[in-house]
Amino acid sequence: MSGSSSAVSGAAPCRFAHYFVICGIDTETGLEPDELAALYQWLEADRQGRGGDAAATGENFEQSPLKRTFKSKVLARYPENLEWNPFDQDAVNMLCMPKGLSFRTQADKRDPQFHSFIITKEDGSRMYGFVHTFYEEVTSPQICSAMQTLYQMHNAEHASANPPSSSSSSSSSSSSSMDSLASSLDEADSPTSSSASASSSRAAGGYDSTRDTLYVSKALCLITPMPFMNACRQFLSQLHRAVTAETAPPLPLESYVHNILYEVPLPAPGRTLKFHGVYEPIVCQRPGLGELPLADFPLAEAFSLLGVENLVQVFTCTLLEMQILLYSEDYQRLMTVAESITTLLFPFQWQHVYVPILPASLLHFLDAPVPYLMGLQSKEGTDRSKLELPQEANLCFVDIDNHYIELPEDFPQFPNKTEFIQEVSEVLQGFGISASRGAPPRTGSSLGSNPSTPSRERKTVALQQLEDDGRNGNLAGEDLAVLELLQGNATLERLQALTKRTGVTVARVDALRAGVKAQVTGDRQGSRTAAEEEELRNAKLTVQLREVFASRFTTMFADYEAFVIQSAPDLESWLTNREQMHNFDKASFLSDQPEPYLPFLSHFIETQMFATFIDNKIMSQWEEKETLLRVFDTRIDKARLYNVRAPSLRSSSYQRCSILKESAQTIEQRLMKIDHTAIHPHLLDMKIGQGKYEQGFFPKLQADVLNTGPTNNKWSHRTMTAQRRKDRHRQQTEHLNLDNDLKEKYMQEARGLGKNLRQPKLSDLSPAVIAQTNWKFVEGLLKECRMKTKRMLVEKMGREAVELGHGEANITGLEENTLIASLCDLLERIWSHGLQVKQGKSALWSHLLHYQSREEKLEQQQTDSPSSYVPERRKSDSSISMPYLRLSLIQDMRHIQSMSEIKTDVGRARAWIRLSLEKKVLSQHLKQLLSRQALTKKLYKRYAFLRCEEEKEQFLFHLLSLNTVDYFCFTSVFTTIMIPYRVVIIPIKKLSNAMTTSNPWVCVSGELGDSGIMQIPKNVLEMAFDVSSADL
Repeated sequence: MSGSSSAVSGAAPCRFAHYFVICGIDTETGLEPDELAALYQWLEADRQGRGGDAAATGENFEQSPLKRTFKSKVLARYPENLEWNPFDQDAVNMLCMPKGLSFRTQADKRDPQFHSFIITKEDGSRMYGFVHTFYEEVTSPQICSAMQTLYQMHNAEHASANPPSSSSSSSSSSSSSMDSLASSLDEADSPTSSSASASSSRAAGGYDSTRDTLYVSKALCLITPMPFMNACRQFLSQLHRAVTAETAPPLPLESYVHNILYEVPLPAPGRTLKFHGVYEPIVCQRPGLGELPLADFPLAEAFSLLGVENLVQVFTCTLLEMQILLYSEDYQRLMTVAESITTLLFPFQWQHVYVPILPASLLHFLDAPVPYLMGLQSKEGTDRSKLELPQEANLCFVDIDNHYIELPEDFPQFPNKTEFIQEVSEVLQGFGISASRGAPPRTGSSLGSNPSTPSRERKTVALQQLEDDGRNGNLAGEDLAVLELLQGNATLERLQALTKRTGVTVARVDALRAGVKAQVTGDRQGSRTAAEEEELRNAKLTVQLREVFASRFTTMFADYEAFVIQSAPDLESWLTNREQMHNFDKASFLSDQPEPYLPFLSHFIETQMFATFIDNKIMSQWEEKETLLRVFDTRIDKARLYNVRAPSLRSSSYQRCSILKESAQTIEQRLMKIDHTAIHPHLLDMKIGQGKYEQGFFPKLQADVLNTGPTNNKWSHRTMTAQRRKDRHRQQTEHLNLDNDLKEKYMQEARGLGKNLRQPKLSDLSPAVIAQTNWKFVEGLLKECRMKTKRMLVEKMGREAVELGHGEANITGLEENTLIASLCDLLERIWSHGLQVKQGKSALWSHLLHYQSREEKLEQQQTDSPSSYVPERRKSDSSISMPYLRLSLIQDMRHIQSMSEIKTDVGRARAWIRLSLEKKVLSQHLKQLLSRQALTKKLYKRYAFLRCEEEKEQFLFHLLSLNTVDYFCFTSVFTTIMIPYRVVIIPIKKLSNAMTTSNPWVCVSGELGDSGIMQIPKNVLEMAFDVSSADL
């Protein structure tokens, strides 16, 4: 057994698929309520002070049984386990069926569904799952009887309660944000009736085992190391088709499953692989080492769903590491949009929480105070206004089905956004896809998408038809001779390449080339099926869209290497002192960028993904280059080689991508040539009589032939030999490398919390694990606060020592504003962590409003009471009735509230932070705000950051350190406001309180001017006045 498992594990890394999994209902255990859903209900009941016993049972007799959450199980997996990739049963089961088992009757639609998912491991590597879900008739009398009983109990409960409306909603309502999320999702898998009469019949009579046929969902899943989505989709679809066909498939199903698990290898880089499904061959290709990494999800679908402008805005939010929440009824749409966005980030990588499909039992994870990219399934007909989220100040909400987005209030636009959108739109229109889909972003700072006119659409369709007609090969011989002459001229080819980089195209040559290409490949295209043509079209469109995005980064960061600081002599010393070292000369880099780029770039170079990119660059001098970095550096070197002259760094002119056609041709040429054909499925040494074919039912496969791979497979032996060679090489060089523990420790600390929590742990969701996860969030927030305040102090205090023009006024102000904006975002995330009830988009301002209301009530009570509040004074001053001048949090709030320029709660919170920072009272104000512990306990859960006393004190101490430097972040931003001043005169003891011997006056002066002399009336010891900030 050990020998066979060794062979299996040895070949695993080079296999096309690692596991084949079947999920569904376990007829032996019967209908079980979903434990994870019950756990979530228990946590919410415990939080609200209700008894958790009822929730813990998972039963809800008010809800229709067909809409309840029942537990699915992994019925079978092949092989049992792989050394290279241990099987996570709970995670796979949850992601294959995120809403658990789904039941239908003959009156419902039962179309098969496909979706994919990602499992992110602790080291950041990913495994991809592809799921084909279909409905299978329930033949177990026990299951049908249990469903009948549940319906009887449901009807009895419904009759006793006698509600005025349908009882499909939750039995209790709550104002908490998570309760709102749960109520919006509890019917997401509700069956869609095929007719209104069937729906009304069911509502009246429910399920009846004597007249209804019961169906339950079953999932077939392939788990692969690389995202070959189309190939996996075709294989699973053919496998299901073999089950539903009237005649049995040519071979037992075990033959096809065994073939894809053990006999189909991963395509080599730059090669095309063909293997065989049940009925048709399947072709997939893998990009070469110098090309963009593999991305098989259809980018065109993401652009069609959101529109070009909306997707570019979401892309910008992702680059700036905001919180991105995708919202759709369709799991595959969530996955497609999420993968499209992260694919376009090349050469950068998302470093934080990444859960494209968030199971219902993990809704509490939306409370995470870190950047994330998550997908949430919506309920049909759910109104966005009813969906309350824990925090929205830094949230980008993407409603995929309704084609609109909601953006954060203040974030910089992507450089050359208008020209960029135009180029992407032209690529889409070249494939006959309208670029105007999607509603305008719901924020005042962004532009709306202009819908295309019908005439423009007709023109695009007509143009596409003319292009398609060119495939007939009607190209004159004279034109062909001219093209051959042009193609043989190297000088002309170089000139044409130069014109492309400047955005000019030689239309005549392009037309000739397109015609010849159509003529040469016409026969081959005619042999392709419509599905193959569509797949090729999508692949060419995807790679061209990716090239446009990659070209923007190649242009913006063409000279990034010149600003990388490599001061460490070796890797060990660099890792040891990483936190104290500056790796990138940000000030010099920004000073060399065009002015319009600065708002975006100043924010982007502060992100974790850019820091990781620079870290990989520095580490590449001691280790092998990271894949994305290697491809990106190669592209930069190639661009420099072909440039006749060095472009001006200060130029903001838009440079279009010049390799669109070449990239599409590479895709097509690779598909035209099959480099490797896998072994055909064949009969296995199986036991006769098992797995008998029965139409409509997926059989129980023979585990003994699927748990072990072939022992006489040449490809398997080659794989094991190569793996042993790699193992020996790794062992020989181990003593030369840095200790892995030290390196891993550095990676976890230096790259932040999000690196460790890219995906929540799905295998253990006990309350203790959830508490531990929240504790990690608290520690991460405290560390982030320490790092940000330290960075702000270093930048501010060290500015005077900076030389070589690094201290230019525009760069200094831009960097300072960026750091302060980052501090504002951090405070919002801290105040959003562990909220009991979400009120308004700014959690900080909501807390301040609660504090203001409470203090004003106390002040009113003290005013009405006979003994008013008198502040303490020293005994030596007790004989003098002196006005009490103090810094008031409430006064600063009222000042912000009086500013008509600020329209939103998020804006008011940020203005208040800036004002407090400039007055050097931010730490004092927040300490005063948090001193009302009763209010804090009312607003926040037990695990919230603001209720962790030790961490809270350290947090306030870090903010207090900012008082050592001077900031003008409020008056420099709000330049036209009226600033209130209050003057208090304190006379000497010998004189009366109401008399002064002098003629006092006051004058407020600043860099621009002064307010002029203002006389203080005699016998007045206190005076208030306003001065415009524009005059100072």
